[in-house]
Amino acid sequence: MTLSRRQVLKYGTFATAGATLFGTQSLLPPRSYAATTLTGVTYLPDSYKALTYGSNRFVEMLKEQGGDTLSVEFYDSGQLLKVDEQLPALRARSIDFMFHTFSYVTRSIPILGVTGLPGVVGELYRHPERLRQGSPLMELINEVLAEDNLYMLTSGGGILEPEYLWSTEASPIRRLEDVRGKKIRIVGFEATKAFEPYNVGATRIPSSETYMALQRGTVDAGVFNISTVIGRSLQEQLQVCYKLPITGFSVAPFMLRDTWDNLDDEARAVLQQAADWYDENFIEHCNNDIYPNEYWPQIEEAGVEIIEPSDEDLEAFNAGVQDVWDHWKGEVGEEVGDRAIALALGNA
Repeated sequence: MTLSRRQVLKYGTFATAGATLFGTQSLLPPRSYAATTLTGVTYLPDSYKALTYGSNRFVEMLKEQGGDTLSVEFYDSGQLLKVDEQLPALRARSIDFMFHTFSYVTRSIPILGVTGLPGVVGELYRHPERLRQGSPLMELINEVLAEDNLYMLTSGGGILEPEYLWSTEASPIRRLEDVRGKKIRIVGFEATKAFEPYNVGATRIPSSETYMALQRGTVDAGVFNISTVIGRSLQEQLQVCYKLPITGFSVAPFMLRDTWDNLDDEARAVLQQAADWYDENFIEHCNNDIYPNEYWPQIEEAGVEIIEPSDEDLEAFNAGVQDVWDHWKGEVGEEVGDRAIALALGNA
């Protein structure tokens, strides 16, 4: 059977698992690697206008500036790999770079969880400079990632507007106590931990299935960034946005650390130029242009009720974050965790 390039790349992702069963002999011939040819992916579709703004331009810059130094094959919208396949594919060297949402991979890459910690996310949102290239927090994150042979080229210059709690007309959530007993779609592990004291039925549903889940009452609510709401037209099924800043994330380009280190100077310079643009423009454009000028007006036009949390609810929610922090620090190490939180809060 002759495999297409797409099949070779996709099935090659799982060759490592086969080696576990059949010994160290690879199931597939090793993929030839040319330092100037990179294959990249994102699972995000173009309906996510804000989130794909950065990755689309990043890839365009690589193609414009690459010349004879760098060539790129890029697959968006999950054409090559689904969301849960991207990180294994990168580690298996079936792809060379990926754009990934932090919240989907904090179980596999715990250090990224600092961007989604309740009680931290608001500070990072207000102070994007703490996650810019060259910042102490970014340096720390990449130090930890390097131990797993990973490298984040840029965070995008901060994190996106926090994820809030969005609920349906049948099960509206207008205050913190209303979440008790609700079935809530939550992707991020940190947000799931934060809601444990409220006995919610947390479920991890892919964004592509969320519209039907809300429509059928499979879930009563969801923790969403506004990009997910607009990108999947969820405002058609939602009635209330309770703007409690629960968690947050960015979408960033990742490579293997040794892939980055082994690039020749010219190829690395092309990638760095694209990363510099991404760092300066991605988060800035989403948070300060698309969201306030396009997305929130669409939410209001759809008739979604927008509720700011009371001071009492903010205090009650934040009072429980220490348990979430402690659990996360248990995964990344006490010293690293304390340092990362301090840097994110501007205390170091």
